[in-house]
Amino acid sequence: MVNISLRVLSRPNALELPSMYQRLGLDYEERVLPSIVNEVLKSVVAKFNASQLITQRAQVSLLIRRELTERAKDFSLILDDVAITELSFSREYTAAVEAKQVAQQEAQRAQFLVEKAKQEQRQKIVQAEGEAEAARMLGEALSKNPGYIKLRKIRAAQNISKTIATSQNRIYLTADNLVLNLQDESFTR
Repeated sequence: MVNISLRVLSRPNALELPSMYQRLGLDYEERVLPSIVNEVLKSVVAKFNASQLITQRAQVSLLIRRELTERAKDFSLILDDVAITELSFSREYTAAVEAKQVAQQEAQRAQFLVEKAKQEQRQKIVQAEGEAEAARMLGEALSKNPGYIKLRKIRAAQNISKTIATSQNRIYLTADNLVLNLQDESFTR
């Protein structure tokens, strides 16, 4: 349900006052204006949906003004000003609009979560492919050059020794503890 309040400033057509009083009486404003305002409002509001009433308020106001001015002429009334002072909707309609907006936001959030999950899935696939390629390349490097493992052991020992050297605790490690197998014949070749 739509609640609309109008401000209507009117005056009688001075040339037709005698006939107006004869036809309508002295209380012409109380008898004529409410009925023609309701009639025009209902016909104009019926042309718009609820969202258009809000977004096209100026156009609605202009159409009400035009139609009401024309209708008032039939009763020898001149309208100086017609303006919408309030435009509101019933609580039920407002609640329905809010529920619809919440549902749309939840749908957008669900869509976002689906897209995020798909993106994460693609990322994991690319990462797994990269790890598989790295493992393949490492395997090829090892088969072509067995000394690569020795080099990796030396680099690991260097990293460990740097960590231990910068530590406040002093530790004594033998080559056997570092699993370097320095006495192994394959290491000295």
